[in-house]
Amino acid sequence: MGRNGQLSAAATLLDDFRTQHCPVDVYAYTSLITAYSRNERYRDAVSVFQQMEEEGIKPTLVTYNIVLNVYGKLFMPWHKIVSLVQFMKRDGIAPDRYTYNTLISCCRRGSLHEEAIELFKEMKSLGLGPDKVTYNVLLDVYGKSRKHEEAMEVLGEMDANGIPPSLVTYNSLISAYAKDGILEEAMELKVQMEAKGIEPDVVTYTTLISGFEKVGKDELAMRIFEEMESKGCRPNLCTYNALIKMHGNRGKFADMMSIFGMLRSNGFTPDVVTWNSLLAIFGQNGMDTEVSGVFKEMRKAGFVPERETYNTLISAYSRCGLFNQAMEIYENMLTAGIGPDLSTYNALMAALARGKHWQQAEKILAEMKDLNCRPNELTFCSLLHAYANAKELDRMKSLEEDIYGRVIEPRNILFKTLVLVNSKNNLLPETERAFLELRKRGCSLDITTLNAMVSIYGRRQMLSKVNEILNFMKESGFTRTLTTYNSLINMYSRLGDFERADGILREIKEKCGRPDLYSYNTVIYAYGKHGRMKEASRIFSDLRASGLKPDIVTYNIFVASYVANSMFVEAIDLVIYMIKHRCKPNENTYNSIVDGYCKQGRRDEASAFVQNLEQLNPGISKEHLNRLSERLARSTT
Repeated sequence: MGRNGQLSAAATLLDDFRTQHCPVDVYAYTSLITAYSRNERYRDAVSVFQQMEEEGIKPTLVTYNIVLNVYGKLFMPWHKIVSLVQFMKRDGIAPDRYTYNTLISCCRRGSLHEEAIELFKEMKSLGLGPDKVTYNVLLDVYGKSRKHEEAMEVLGEMDANGIPPSLVTYNSLISAYAKDGILEEAMELKVQMEAKGIEPDVVTYTTLISGFEKVGKDELAMRIFEEMESKGCRPNLCTYNALIKMHGNRGKFADMMSIFGMLRSNGFTPDVVTWNSLLAIFGQNGMDTEVSGVFKEMRKAGFVPERETYNTLISAYSRCGLFNQAMEIYENMLTAGIGPDLSTYNALMAALARGKHWQQAEKILAEMKDLNCRPNELTFCSLLHAYANAKELDRMKSLEEDIYGRVIEPRNILFKTLVLVNSKNNLLPETERAFLELRKRGCSLDITTLNAMVSIYGRRQMLSKVNEILNFMKESGFTRTLTTYNSLINMYSRLGDFERADGILREIKEKCGRPDLYSYNTVIYAYGKHGRMKEASRIFSDLRASGLKPDIVTYNIFVASYVANSMFVEAIDLVIYMIKHRCKPNENTYNSIVDGYCKQGRRDEASAFVQNLEQLNPGISKEHLNRLSERLARSTT
């Protein structure tokens, strides 16, 4: 029944045994646990195992091996896995090669490379020679732990022991390099495997597509996809998922949904990765309505959220600025009986970083250490972001020195994060120090890091440095993103070259889909600052035609520009328009008008404006009016 997928019938039969007082042995229980595991109903498998223990039935080696594999699939905390092995040994059951292979495989999730190598040594000391599976799972652990040199040593040991690397071996190594952005080495491994007569498969190609997408080399990703198709290698669901992610991360939502449609028309059913990718993409673009819609569709399709989905939702809602919803998802996850793992903690840390809650982030870090959940480089990346966003620069610099001083293992991703956080805080020497460290290490740069360099050089109007980075991007095959273009718009606006800024806006439409509000607002500001109100109004019309809604920043730029050009009537008319269209003016809106009058010595008009403001905007608070009156009084004195 289990082998034929008749799980309900199999479970009912086991219950019938008990009802009829017929003894149930370990083999019956193990059969049902195996059936649940084979059909990916891992929680049911654990429940049956617990029921079996409660009835005092001793598990066999086979039972323990299956349950250990289930624990791995459920990403159980490492201490629970170790505890189960200890029970197994106390029962007088010696682990076999399958046990050790399963345990080493369990080390992948938390990047527990030290634990994996200890198991590997223990296995050999017991005379259990490693096989191809052992080496492949060990390579996978090293890959996920970003221990590339150690992985290559394992490859050498395989050859020395007469175990030739297989397609699985090469795919594992290529995946390790690609995920860490080391794509030249990944491509060299592809060449090496082909030279040995091992043809790349859909996994090889999809891994490379994902790797090039991740660093922002979209053209190279598409070349790999075209090579894959030309060799008759059919895309699988993972390939489509990678393409969905690529288009989504570039803001090309129409192309993304086209791939989603293609996926279905080619006979594939969206899996949890597809849904999680859509959740993550909409989340990082602040599209909370779409996040909720995808989650509903996912549940309608019959998917029961597991830990990975909860982790993605925590991240998605926090990116939308909905911190309370993110924490509510975390509480729902705990209520569902799913404990947090390293990825959960990292999602929480990232959410806290976006909310500038650095004290809570430090508490999460302490909790992780108390629960023997070892923080990784992503944990410390989030802590750096938390400090940077909260302007806790001393704490940020202290953590930075721990990284340079190797108190924290200095991984490339940490230096990339240092480029980002220092660039965000306009700390040029610190940004350049981290960037040079990456170059010194021979690290493969990604589009996010390069964009940060364009941003900080652009803000400081260092045109030659910006061009240097742009040339490097072009020579290295990077595709400019909306962030790249926005940094260029900002730079040219600061330089007073508003026509060049306008040209960049047109280039975004041609090559990068749709500009965002920042793009339009910056160009409007550039024209408005130089009194080119006709052109500013044209950009405003383009903004509205694009389907975007002007925000308070857009309107405040216009108000300030009208005031700077002594167009007070137009500025006040715009305030009236804002109120009518439910875009509530803020203090900056009114301050611009009051300050503008005062700078021109027109204090009577400024006073009249403040006095008539309550009639103009009946919703304005008394506190707001008092602050404006005080501002006017200070300006007069």
